[in-house]
Amino acid sequence: MGEMAGMAAAMLSSALGGAAVGATRYLAGVLDPLAVGVFRFGIGVLLLAPLALLGKAAWPSRRDWPATAGLGLLFFALFPLLFNASLRYTTAARGALALSALPLLTMAVAAALGVERLNARKTTGVLIAMAGVAAALLTGLSTAPPGAWRGDLLMLAAALCMACYSVWSRPVIRRAGPVTFTVAAMAVGVLGLLPLALARGSFAPVAQFGTAQWLAIGYLGVFGGAIGFFLWAWALGRTGPTLVAVSVTVNPVTAALVGAWVLDEPLRWNLVLGLVAVLAGIALASTARERP
Repeated sequence: MGEMAGMAAAMLSSALGGAAVGATRYLAGVLDPLAVGVFRFGIGVLLLAPLALLGKAAWPSRRDWPATAGLGLLFFALFPLLFNASLRYTTAARGALALSALPLLTMAVAAALGVERLNARKTTGVLIAMAGVAAALLTGLSTAPPGAWRGDLLMLAAALCMACYSVWSRPVIRRAGPVTFTVAAMAVGVLGLLPLALARGSFAPVAQFGTAQWLAIGYLGVFGGAIGFFLWAWALGRTGPTLVAVSVTVNPVTAALVGAWVLDEPLRWNLVLGLVAVLAGIALASTARERP
């Protein structure tokens, strides 16, 4: 039951992240990636900190603080920097496809570190889910701006950061709590990004922002920051890193479904096929039995 709840939380986190890709892409042309990261995770810290302070969950212990700080810099400083920068060079569809390599990268890292064993059923499920993402994004992959490969490589690097975080953070989250760990790690990430953003003058364009830009920042902070990353940490405390990571394939499919619903975009066959394949792949991977 705990593992299924973890999978559900991870899928909800990824669904919220689907819209975060669009919001980040919208802001990428007017705001420096450093500033986007500071806003996203700064708002997340402000929203989650009261829950962490009022709750009964333990904070990371003294021996876990070096790991917490390192994971915070990896996931809440380097990851958003690579993620936001990638969307300056490539399209949202290509970026989402590159990010969907996360399950394979997580599976490889977990196997290399002896955290999880590779097995055929889980690997097949991951590959089917990734194929579903490719099918869902088929129409968006045909066009690409010049130099899009730079953005694709940056997104793959971001996915590798997320894979390492998913594997390395799990034991720390289990010893502390998902809220306290997320607040601590996220705060370290913000403190790492803020001096760089101030030195570069990254916040200068904010003076010209209108309602649409502030709504995008609000979404990134509340849903793409506080809620999304709390759910991700909560899921990692209850199920294996590969099964949590495979849920990221929901991200681009959800974004495409929202576009069809809200923006009245046509619901093409490839989107439906992609959704079916993603759900089938997740189901197959999540029912794989681990050998002791």
